[in-house]
Amino acid sequence: MTIKEKELFKEIEVLPFDLKIKIVDKILMNLNGISETVDNLWLEEILKRKKDIENGKVQLIDGNEVFKKVKQKFI
Repeated sequence: MTIKEKELFKEIEVLPFDLKIKIVDKILMNLNGISETVDNLWLEEILKRKKDIENGKVQLIDGNEVFKKVKQKFI
């Protein structure tokens, strides 16, 4: 690892969490490119799930309850 890389990583360590997320997102978009097709498919899925929730077709479960059940199952 070069000195510049080490300096960069040190600077990243002290950044606020939300800025780190933005940086990661930017890097991933750069690596993967933007796929309008995939984005549209995700949007369709999101809208479908939202409609299912609003129509009472599915019931939401509190996240804490989900994690509690997972913990009980695997511990």
